[in-house]
Amino acid sequence: MKRILMISDIHGCVDQFNELLEVLNYQSSNDQLILLGDYVDRGPKSRETVDKVMDLVENYHVIALRGNHDQRLVDLIRTDNSVVKSKFLEHGGLQTLQSYCDFINSSMDDSLLLEAINYIRSHFIAHIDFLESLRLYHEDNDHIYVHAGLNPKYMNWKEQSDHDFMYIKSEFHRSKSIADKKVIFGHTRTIELQESADIWFDQDKIGIDGGCAYGLQLNCLIYKDGSYASEHIKNLK
Repeated sequence: MKRILMISDIHGCVDQFNELLEVLNYQSSNDQLILLGDYVDRGPKSRETVDKVMDLVENYHVIALRGNHDQRLVDLIRTDNSVVKSKFLEHGGLQTLQSYCDFINSSMDDSLLLEAINYIRSHFIAHIDFLESLRLYHEDNDHIYVHAGLNPKYMNWKEQSDHDFMYIKSEFHRSKSIADKKVIFGHTRTIELQESADIWFDQDKIGIDGGCAYGLQLNCLIYKDGSYASEHIKNLK
């Protein structure tokens, strides 16, 4: 059986991501890498992270899911919505714009934001198309993989809203899972669920977001032959 390697919430920390893959001795022929979303925002290298993920998906059979921050970047470029714009900037979007647009510094106004949006539309629409194409969940014989979680109100979890797949938090964490497989998720930093940034293990769900972009760590959950292990890289800012 191949190793299954699960990583979530890279958030522009591509250097830590590359280092983690090296520590894991990741080999696409021997490992199945599954990424649980949130490639952009907060960290310093969103553009480089999306480049990396695109290459992995297109050339190395990596499975990549869509996170809420990825969706928010898509919405920023696809729509002209003032709420989307404010939420994007409120949740680490400035660092994403700085990564894509070399004319963006620490200041932002409406005209500069519009210039950045148009620049990304003109030069990086392939990134937006890619992020928009990513699936919301993946399922195999042993696990369900999702960015945020499953809404316990749905007997058939596949019928829940796209928003739930990308955003749900405490309602999922606090409830017994309605799924018949263990759920692997990111989105919520594990330090919010326990006293460390290490992987959080519960009876029916496992949280893997180590909060790398917050100066904590990038986690990898490793699954092989029915057993779990983990590895991580500290973000030493």
